[in-house]
Amino acid sequence: MKQKEVIGIDLGGTAIKIGKFLENGTCLESSITPTPQPSTPEKVVETIAEEVLKLNIQKQCMALGVGTPGPADATGRIALIAINLKDWHNIPLADWLEEKTQIPTTIANDANCAGLGEYWLGSGKRFKNLILLTLGTGVGGAIVLNGKLFTGHNGAGGELGLITLNPDGPPCNSGNRGSLEQYLGVTAIRRQTGKEPAELGKLAQSGDQKALAFWQEYGKNLGVGLASLIYVLAPEAAIISGGISNSAEFFFPSALAEIQSRVLPTSRIGFELLKAELGDRAGMVGAAKLAWQLVESK
Repeated sequence: MKQKEVIGIDLGGTAIKIGKFLENGTCLESSITPTPQPSTPEKVVETIAEEVLKLNIQKQCMALGVGTPGPADATGRIALIAINLKDWHNIPLADWLEEKTQIPTTIANDANCAGLGEYWLGSGKRFKNLILLTLGTGVGGAIVLNGKLFTGHNGAGGELGLITLNPDGPPCNSGNRGSLEQYLGVTAIRRQTGKEPAELGKLAQSGDQKALAFWQEYGKNLGVGLASLIYVLAPEAAIISGGISNSAEFFFPSALAEIQSRVLPTSRIGFELLKAELGDRAGMVGAAKLAWQLVESK
């Protein structure tokens, strides 16, 4: 009897991560391929299809899941925009890959895939309902409700970094002002301190009072943002990923204190604030889970 497998693909601006997974989460094989330059849709699809055919020599792959650097439509078929990729607008990525590989395909935003990955095999595996915040250049997010990604009626939900923290705060690329991203992202940290997050982490490690005070204020802002999300979604856990999470020990305590002071106990029963575990594998792992959910739905 053929063993069932799926392939998870994390499509980035510089690299494509691809892995073959069993239903229990075991990764049988994985590889990293440079994203073709220029990264036009046709070239990227060709590269992904070649890598899929290499991994699927035994023809045991049941489905493909793809995480893309930008929003997908609600049906998981169309890449609406892809950040850092050339000429990506309303690309029927699932259709094109199915045509090239003859394998059922589904796609989702890469932050959503990271959230699904952490839910499946990472720090969220004890929970059915969780949110993920990715603290990077900007702030991405994902919502997992009852084991499934929640993306809203048109696929654009889960932009957790764009909620308002301060109505009169700095302008955001989204058109909002004072969004969570404007206080928690790398760009925001540089603007506020003139330093890189890693540098502030090292300073805090050495006991620098200014750095410690910065991280305490950072945690407070995170806690305020999470308080709003907890009231709306009542997740069992919030998982924090991205490079800034390396300094979590310095900002988790003030974030938790803020949540405890702002959120009614009934809305945060058993709530946990956790660091992500899967690192840069999360997108590929989540894409594979997406593929397994496609298999289950058929």
